Amino acid sequence: MATVNIDSVNYNSNRRSLDNTKVEELMQSISANGLINPITLDKNNNLIAGLHRLTACKLLGYEQIACNIVSYKNQDRARLAEIDENLIRNELQPLERSELWLERDRILERLGQRAKSGDNQYSQQGGETISPPPKTTLELAKEVGCTERTFQYGKQIANNIVPEVKKKLEGTPIAKSTSALLKIARAGSQEREEAEQAEQAAQEARNNQKLAEAEKQTKLAAQARAKQTKLQLAAFESLSAEKQAKQTAKQLKRQAISSSQEQLVAKVEQFEVKVGSEWLLNRHLVYCGDTVEKDFREKLPSHAALAIVLPNIPWKHDYLIDEARIVAVLRSEGYIHDFCRRCQMPFRYEFVVGGTYIAICSHKDLLKPNHSINFEGIEGIVAYLVNHYSNPGNFVISPSLGHGEIPIVCERLDRICFIGDDDPERVTHAIRRWQQWIATC
Repeated sequence: MATVNIDSVNYNSNRRSLDNTKVEELMQSISANGLINPITLDKNNNLIAGLHRLTACKLLGYEQIACNIVSYKNQDRARLAEIDENLIRNELQPLERSELWLERDRILERLGQRAKSGDNQYSQQGGETISPPPKTTLELAKEVGCTERTFQYGKQIANNIVPEVKKKLEGTPIAKSTSALLKIARAGSQEREEAEQAEQAAQEARNNQKLAEAEKQTKLAAQARAKQTKLQLAAFESLSAEKQAKQTAKQLKRQAISSSQEQLVAKVEQFEVKVGSEWLLNRHLVYCGDTVEKDFREKLPSHAALAIVLPNIPWKHDYLIDEARIVAVLRSEGYIHDFCRRCQMPFRYEFVVGGTYIAICSHKDLLKPNHSINFEGIEGIVAYLVNHYSNPGNFVISPSLGHGEIPIVCERLDRICFIGDDDPERVTHAIRRWQQWIATC
């Protein structure tokens, strides 16, 4: 073990991002016990392993730091040692771990230690048997402590998710879910293949001095990459909305009035609902009356982000497409076709959530979610729609109250809703549910 000036340690930007919590924990440990595990450097003081330890010591004001000096033939060998050190850590997120797997795989291939399809231990290079023999995918997976399938999926995630989307993923719950990352990686697969083919064709054209063809293929590749990025961003936004919707639905379910909470009903404000009356629940307007008529329509903002039409109400609401950028119509199986035949709405696509069919209408082109969305209950569906098709502070409108889900979801997710219903009993139930929910918060 040696000691070096802490300011003489070099490290490049091609490393894991610092975890501030980890650094703080190390600072407390080093302050109490000293640096138990020295950092690792090469002979030129390039950091191989220990960035968090190095950062903690710097923040503590250390001028010298203990280190182990190792010698590697080249940068690939040094980087391989650094990757192996990082893979030992348990705090890596799936995306971080996948990128290290992919980089490790590529380094071993450059070093001639990665078996190709059809290789075995008797493969030869330059007429001589390779020693040690190239490693297969199964062997590499075992080295990093996972199954061959998990290893392949990880490399697919690291290789196929575009940099712009990886940046969006940083620090999000989606970055912790391998299944979600795999769905994003597979979004735009056709466009990725088209881009790769065009990039290869462009390179071949340049090699053959066909500059016009090279320029054409380069443009095609850029267009395909842009479409791939767009599809992956849409997948990320949809998955984020789905995750938030599930959390919201669980919270609403937990806060539902149980038999032991029925005494709260006696404590809430007493009121009487009549046709033509309106109520303000915090920032949310609830109207009792025909939501097709002028009285309701005049109350609506003309720039709402989203309109939600709950199931089982007669359709007389073509006007919604002029009030909201997107209209989501919830219907039972088989009804969407009839709905599209009878209405004048600009239908874009439909998808199914928990047995409920959802028609999405908009004057603008929209990307359909390219993965299945799995959760039950109207609260979850409403939360997903609000999350996916609007932003905090946006307006959400609805011509029906259902069981009062929309005002509660909008309050939770920082949207403002304008909602109505022609049935005084449903309005009463919705307001009562709001009061009970507020009382339990």
